[in-house]
Amino acid sequence: MEEVDAAWETAYQRMLERAVRDSRGERKRRLLEKHGHLEQLFLSQVWWPAVGSLAFLQPEYEFVDLNGRTRFCDYAYLPSKGLRVAIEADGFGPHARDANRWQLDDDRERQNQMLIDGWKLLRFTSDGIKEKPGRCQRTLLLALAKWGRTTAAGDGSTALGVHERAILHFNQTFDGRMLTPRVVAEALNINPRTAIVHMRSLEEKGYLSAMLSPTGRKMGFVLAVPDLTRR
Repeated sequence: MEEVDAAWETAYQRMLERAVRDSRGERKRRLLEKHGHLEQLFLSQVWWPAVGSLAFLQPEYEFVDLNGRTRFCDYAYLPSKGLRVAIEADGFGPHARDANRWQLDDDRERQNQMLIDGWKLLRFTSDGIKEKPGRCQRTLLLALAKWGRTTAAGDGSTALGVHERAILHFNQTFDGRMLTPRVVAEALNINPRTAIVHMRSLEEKGYLSAMLSPTGRKMGFVLAVPDLTRR
């Protein structure tokens, strides 16, 4: 656990230092003064355990909406030109409770403008992050799997279900280690039998390869090696 914590701390500090170095004006002020405990807790309790990397994350991301107004979101996940995911960690402190009607209206307008402009949006509450991190991790994985692109061995012509994409995305945090139905079931909060069904389906589609015991029993799965002759 200490190694995981050390890796997390290092990745977080590097991300924040890079963002501060590359920003100016209001975004830099937000990074230094407003980017606080809840935003960091979301990464340590939800994003890092689920994804295992802070790559492509931009804290206090600055963008211009369709009306030409400068806006910000807690995090933007920008892995490619075709995918923009805005992530908000919504606290319930004095600021949120005391928000006036104008602020509420402006927040909803900002959200509507983002969705119209093609952004994907995920919002997590402070209670969810603190008390139900597993549920938040599952939501995050399913969203990234549904919206994103798999980097697995298939040729892209085979349709994948949401759970199959989530399993492939989760597999990226395992660094080539064997993935078992029990581990997948716990990570995605699904029944182990459901995990087995989807993992076997991924095996049939060429995305996973089974690891066999000396007696021929399937012990788990690893990412399949691409068959270049099929391309």
